[in-house]
Amino acid sequence: MGNYPELFDEQLLGPYKLKNRFLVSPMTRISADEDGMANSRMARYYKRYAKGGFAAVISEGIYTDNLYSQGYLNQPGLVSAGHIASWRPITEAVQDHGALIIAQLMHAGGQSQGNIHSKQTAAPSAISPKGEQLEFYGGSGPYPVPKEMSEQDIADVKRGFAAAAMNARQAGFNGVEIHGANGYLLDQFLTASLNEREDSYGGSLQNRMRLLMEIIYDVQQAAGNDMIIGIRISQAKVSDPNYKWPHGDKDAEAIFSLLGKTPLDYIHVTDANGTASSFGDGSKSLAAAAKEYSGLPVIANGQLQDPRKASSLISSGDADFVSLGTGALANPDAPKRISKGKNLEAFSPEEILMPLAHIKDSEL
Repeated sequence: MGNYPELFDEQLLGPYKLKNRFLVSPMTRISADEDGMANSRMARYYKRYAKGGFAAVISEGIYTDNLYSQGYLNQPGLVSAGHIASWRPITEAVQDHGALIIAQLMHAGGQSQGNIHSKQTAAPSAISPKGEQLEFYGGSGPYPVPKEMSEQDIADVKRGFAAAAMNARQAGFNGVEIHGANGYLLDQFLTASLNEREDSYGGSLQNRMRLLMEIIYDVQQAAGNDMIIGIRISQAKVSDPNYKWPHGDKDAEAIFSLLGKTPLDYIHVTDANGTASSFGDGSKSLAAAAKEYSGLPVIANGQLQDPRKASSLISSGDADFVSLGTGALANPDAPKRISKGKNLEAFSPEEILMPLAHIKDSEL
């Protein structure tokens, strides 16, 4: 396995043993059918990572209800019987080629820029995200001011996540990842500048974590003990890429300590550079903070296609797995290349939305 044997040994993740330390990171693809159905081009996209040697693939964000959760047009869903059936050929194809597949469950909240079910967005408070919508994902202009969620809206969010977890099980996924990162709904609740609620879901950090924590337990109960349950956490947001937690490492300790008391099987952290200091010069990386304060298995993400960087995180104990995003887009066979000592291809920005219909199995 070249000079990096630590990247290729087996390791438990929840009830499953992964064949190596490489996962594919969730990436927005906007390649589903208009009604949220998964399709054959998505199957080709996901299958190539399994064929390329990744131990597991985490799906793009999947919306969880027919209310306010959808974030992008042509985003896939896990709401209906049709959605469930449309995912089965994909989960089977990935598993048939030796990898696990995990469904990332996502509610976009106020950061939604395309929803066939509602023209209105909804968030913790009536505060629009910073910045402008992403043009390469079909958006334009500033984000609209969302409506403040009622208690009923919050209950609907919880039901949606739990139902989507059960649907993921029926669709053949090996696990689910709760999207609590990148400025989407659960991250909005966590962020004081976006959450000015005066009820039990606002105010203190513990209150702002309440919905996220409740959803973890609801999802675990719905999915069952034989599925992997994880969460993704970040500081930066799609709409505010330079955002940092206001109290740095102290916030990290509070957030990850709370998550460590839940039935999660892993925490997936993402940063611009997965090995860099996250809270100022000389501070811990986000992965190291998640590992130290939670005690849970950690998946690290952030330009870790360089096996030297990935190896340093695993060898130091700061992470248990690494996930590749743009590195996987450029190298869907990255684990095989690294194991044979081959060079990796550089990522080109035009690959971010490479027409998935043109992907062929031979492109490995």
